[in-house]
Amino acid sequence: MAKRTKSTIPRYKRRRQGGSLIGRIIGWIVKLILAFLIISILWVLAYRFVNPPITFTMIGDVVAGRGASRDWMPISQIDRDMVRAAIAAEDGKFCSHHGFDFQAIENAMQRNASGGRIRGGSTISQQTAKNAFLWQGGGYARKGVEAWFTFLIEHLWGKRRIMEVYLNLAETGIGTYGVNAGSQRYFGHDADAMSPTEAARLAAVFPLPKERGAIAPKGFTRRYGDTIAARISVVGRDGLDACVYKDASVPVEKAPPAVTKKARPLPGEEYETTKPLPPSENVVQPETPAAEPAVPSDSQSAPVQNAPTVQSQPPEQPKEPGNGV
Repeated sequence: MAKRTKSTIPRYKRRRQGGSLIGRIIGWIVKLILAFLIISILWVLAYRFVNPPITFTMIGDVVAGRGASRDWMPISQIDRDMVRAAIAAEDGKFCSHHGFDFQAIENAMQRNASGGRIRGGSTISQQTAKNAFLWQGGGYARKGVEAWFTFLIEHLWGKRRIMEVYLNLAETGIGTYGVNAGSQRYFGHDADAMSPTEAARLAAVFPLPKERGAIAPKGFTRRYGDTIAARISVVGRDGLDACVYKDASVPVEKAPPAVTKKARPLPGEEYETTKPLPPSENVVQPETPAAEPAVPSDSQSAPVQNAPTVQSQPPEQPKEPGNGV
């Protein structure tokens, strides 16, 4: 009977080689998580100083044959009305939250649970994290990664850099990225000099950039843009954009140049609808004027039995429906 040869491998190494499969899998998972954390932190730090050269969304447009046009403009040059329009339309609490508006998220969850069209409660910070580092589309896995990148940019970038990256990566049309390229496309001039109406209509394109045109002559985008334009003054009055210009120079106000270029059909006009404006739980509401005595319209007013009359003046003409004060 042959004798068993004594192993020359030390005992501690033999135990390591004989580890269970589950243990090795857990070890690999831990290593992958650590690698992801380190790479993501370095990635975010790099984009604090270097402008993102391309995004996954841009790659998708290029692969689909739509191209990707972008003309980066520093936040110090972008018209302040454009910044205020973005805050008014997308995130009224941009300067006060730390990346997440939990009230807006809760409201969105309740609204989506009741059925109908699904809407999100994402802040500008969350949208920036998605645009710069991730891909479009839903899913809880992507949302979880988006939350991690949102946390990183809030702590490693700051509000000014977040707004700068957001306004330069947001889709503003088919194959068009950033407000500067969008302003050139729709209005024929750069985004360093925009009227409140131009800024508001460009912000109205953000939610569905491939289905809306910023200069559509009628329809939802125009009405929504008019609503955002009314909110711009509220953002300025209440200082809701102050964090963007904290310890930094404010861009010089310039009137938009006169453009004689003939208007051309733009993609998105065929999508204009008569749907009502979207709910605005997380956006800035325009200031309502001081209360005045309401003048009811004919369709709503009830006859007054004992109202005094003035015989020396002619009676007022009836108001048109919908024009009540």
